[in-house]
Amino acid sequence: MNPGVNGGGDKARVPRPVRSNIRQASVIIPKTGQRLRRTVTLGISAGLTTPNASGPASENSPLLGGPNARPKPSDAPRRLLRAAQRICHNAFEFARSRTGKGILKCSIAYLLGSLATFVPAIAAMLGQQDGKHIVATITVYFHPARSQGSMFEAVVVAMVAFAYSAFIGFASMGTTIFFREIVNFVVIGHIIVLIVFCGGGLGLVGWIKQRMEHSLVNISCSLASLAIITLLTKEGAVQAARFSDDKVVQVLKMIVMGVIASTAVSFLIFPVSARTDLRENLISFTDSLSEVLASTTGCFLVGDEEEMKSPRYRTAMDKYKSRLADIEKNLVEARYEHYFAGTEGEFRLEAKLVDCMQRLAQNIGGLRSAATTQFLILAQPRLGLSTERRSGKVAVASLEVIDERPDICEGDPISKSALKGSTSSILTPGEVFAEFVEQLGPSIKSLAFTLREILDDLPFGPSPDYQFMIDTHYRSSLEAAVKLYSESRKVALSKIYNTNQLNKERSVDVEADFEEVAASCGVFSYALQDFATEMITYLDILDDLKLEIEERPNGRTWSWLKVWRRKQDIRSLEDTSSINTINQEANNLGAASNPGHRASPITASETHGPQMTHRYRLWKALAVFRRDDTKFAIKVGAGAALYALPSFLSATRPFYQRFRGEWGLLSYMLVCSMTIGASNTTGYARFLGTCIGAGCAIVAWELSGENPFALAAFGWFMSVWTAYIIVAQGKGPMGRFIMLTYNLSALYAYSRSVKDLDDDDEGGISPIITEITFHRTAAVLSGCVWGLIITRFIWPIKARQKLKDGLSVLWLRMGLLWKRRPMECRLQGKTSNAYMDLEEELQLHKFLAQLEKVRKSATSEVSLRGPFLDASYNRLLGSTGGMLDALHAMNAMILKETRLSPGEVAILKSTTSERAQLSLRITHLFQVMASSIKLEYPLTDALPSIDHTRDRLLAKVFSFRKEEKSAVISSDEDFALLYSYALVTGQISKAMKDIARELEILFGVLDEDIPKLH
Repeated sequence: MNPGVNGGGDKARVPRPVRSNIRQASVIIPKTGQRLRRTVTLGISAGLTTPNASGPASENSPLLGGPNARPKPSDAPRRLLRAAQRICHNAFEFARSRTGKGILKCSIAYLLGSLATFVPAIAAMLGQQDGKHIVATITVYFHPARSQGSMFEAVVVAMVAFAYSAFIGFASMGTTIFFREIVNFVVIGHIIVLIVFCGGGLGLVGWIKQRMEHSLVNISCSLASLAIITLLTKEGAVQAARFSDDKVVQVLKMIVMGVIASTAVSFLIFPVSARTDLRENLISFTDSLSEVLASTTGCFLVGDEEEMKSPRYRTAMDKYKSRLADIEKNLVEARYEHYFAGTEGEFRLEAKLVDCMQRLAQNIGGLRSAATTQFLILAQPRLGLSTERRSGKVAVASLEVIDERPDICEGDPISKSALKGSTSSILTPGEVFAEFVEQLGPSIKSLAFTLREILDDLPFGPSPDYQFMIDTHYRSSLEAAVKLYSESRKVALSKIYNTNQLNKERSVDVEADFEEVAASCGVFSYALQDFATEMITYLDILDDLKLEIEERPNGRTWSWLKVWRRKQDIRSLEDTSSINTINQEANNLGAASNPGHRASPITASETHGPQMTHRYRLWKALAVFRRDDTKFAIKVGAGAALYALPSFLSATRPFYQRFRGEWGLLSYMLVCSMTIGASNTTGYARFLGTCIGAGCAIVAWELSGENPFALAAFGWFMSVWTAYIIVAQGKGPMGRFIMLTYNLSALYAYSRSVKDLDDDDEGGISPIITEITFHRTAAVLSGCVWGLIITRFIWPIKARQKLKDGLSVLWLRMGLLWKRRPMECRLQGKTSNAYMDLEEELQLHKFLAQLEKVRKSATSEVSLRGPFLDASYNRLLGSTGGMLDALHAMNAMILKETRLSPGEVAILKSTTSERAQLSLRITHLFQVMASSIKLEYPLTDALPSIDHTRDRLLAKVFSFRKEEKSAVISSDEDFALLYSYALVTGQISKAMKDIARELEILFGVLDEDIPKLH
């Protein structure tokens, strides 16, 4: 009896001796393919510890720095010199960094764009009309601190924006000319232009901006809005009902000049290639993937969650997630570079490679889910056991002294006596887990070691060559390692499940606990094997990519230029690349208010029976006008038409022109957002940026004395620090607003001072800078206020309510997914997509990402009900995301099983009743939570739990394994599908408990005082 456990206290506790035996296992060396028996080290301890930067502190180390803590007065100059040197060194390193180079490129591009105002020859090319400062503004909007592929994309969207604005302008001119010359009633033409082309055209621009949610698309929408507003409200041809292409040609010239300046700087000065970025991020991602794989595997084998909570592990996970997002972004940009270079075949293989990396990331998610579930199992209290066993100390103690046997090699005898001795004391789930790790540990560590060795070398060498680091033995070595792992796992599982202690009669709860341990260990082992299998596919794709780059069998192709073959090429591209998924994410935003397209609340009898009246058919046909994005487009167009109305009335047009109403209308278009919170945020940034830009313009104008060289120097300085705001801080709208106002004021004033304009407004050739900035600031303020009025009072969309409604719809949709009974779809012989296809899954994840943006917008809304509880809703979205990830893992498992084996069919049939009850219970809880957040009503404290239903399912699986497994000739692999199902339901159960706690924080608990009858 251990005195330390039975009352001896800490003094009587005997320290545990450190085991000196070497943990050996059969491993495959990737570079040689040799099978060796050696010590397997994943480097967990070394990789996850965070050493002190100053070194370890001894017991004699002073706490406050000792005698040197207080500097001497004579050291002050030396310290100042060191501080100055450190600042200079940091500034030099920042200037050498990619961000510093990008800021320099932005400033050079802006300086080139401002030459259209300062150089008379270039200014003469743009005519006598104002607006030449737009060339410099375009270099700010389409800045060169981006990759070459992104610049190609910027050129495309800029040209599309110009084509759209030119169409609106010419169509408006043609309409007014028609009504003046043919109908002889130009007022009707003005009304049509105001409603259809101004309201409808700008409303469509706002709708596209909200639908696409792409940074370059947003910029192009701003450019299109500026061109349309200038042509319709400022230029005067539409009001006079005459045809004039002067302004259209000027806008085209300015766009071409600005884009050429930015593109030239981007391509000639410190060029950045998206293809190079993709390779660098692939290298970084595989390194972080290797570290996360080794860390997660080690934490699972140790059975300690603290390792996964360490700062080093969290840093690796953050790097791993950020690199995955960067890879997807680089792939989109690299597409344009490949198309331009004629290397479409290389792009297709890179897209396949990225798709494979995403599947590897999903397998890592399965490993982490299994490990997290195991930690929860070991931490749960067990009823009916001693205090020591309930606390899990037995499990942890047994894990600390695990004797990892070598893998069973070919010809190695299985010692039954050793097995009997090792399993005779299995009593608790923790000890079952210890036995699993003891049997499976060596093979898991061996496979993880082989995978890590391969990942550390792949896929490319260092820059600038990026040579392929593919060894000829990698594939065969990995196949041998997978085969060895599969054989070792089968032997280990058979040894565990064939023990007498494990097959004894026990209560349902204990059997469920045992099977839950088996499920988590089984899912972890299967996920690790899936990861290795996917790595083989990864190696094959790398081989094909190496062949394509080095030999290029088909030569260079520009198939995208072959219009007659475009449909065929696009179809083949979508079938073979993951870029299809990225395009769908950008194009399927129509599901924002209704994620998924399957279930409809209207039954067949309601749509085809006698209740289907003409009024109902009309109501259903007009469903598109009840969508939030449609309402947003309508109200944006209506507000734009009302704001532009003074420019069409002869009595108010002078006032509109004097106070630069076109810039107020542009500000209105920029401020209008889907929700009130987003409009508040944009309006604040727009007005603050305008005030800062106006103040800087006044200072620059007064100090320069109308000298073009001084103004150019001031403009360059302005571009440097605003480029820092845009590129380094990521606050694009703020930096663009500042430079836009500066250009509108300072560059516009210079154009007037050199007699470049033919009117005497705002001082004429002696411009009054304060009057100019006042008119711009007043126009911007009026546009911001008008935008806030439209978004607040016309079909207001409150971010708080939209977030609650969105969570309610999302939870209802997830409940309907469980109502379909995912395993039953496969058991009935339906297709893999009968449960949830990839498109619906993509819509759910996209909808969740939109809710995250809505949450950020809700923080900017002001309400009398109190502040927005951002932390609670952030946790709600996090729990919902976890449930979606769990659904994705189960869906991936279902899609992978193309055909059920007889053993899987037998297992699923034996658990039909338990699975049906569990699915209905989960659906019920989803509906309860959706109703609570939709109605803002508290939950009852007597919510049904799915734990007992899930325990009955696990106990049924345990019973099947014990009684019926041999009768149906089922293997351990046949339990993988149901194990994944059990793991997912466990994660959903935990997430639902977390959501219930957050709903209690938000709305309280239902008691006798709340449901009062009035």
